Amino acid sequence: MDDLTVIVTEFGFAISLAVGMGYFIYYVWKFITDKVEPKLEEMHFALIKCIDANRMLDNDMIRLQQKVDVVLKYEQMYNSDTTVTDDDTSKSRSDNTQI
Repeated sequence: MDDLTVIVTEFGFAISLAVGMGYFIYYVWKFITDKVEPKLEEMHFALIKCIDANRMLDNDMIRLQQKVDVVLKYEQMYNSDTTVTDDDTSKSRSDNTQI
């Protein structure tokens, strides 16, 4: 405590506070660059991996939905052809369908 009073009486209160604030800013800057920034970079790479995985899953869901739509369309075409009892109507329908 005596050192603090000597510094204040020697250099003045404002200069002592300015030096103390400068040290505090340096300490915070050093802490951020040494500890926080590497962890932030790791989290950034993890976020990029997560976004890529999400996009791949979205693309897979789109492809799966298209396959399900095709299967449902084939089922609908098959059911509409088998329910008709008239042979002429069923032949004309099967000739006109395009796959």
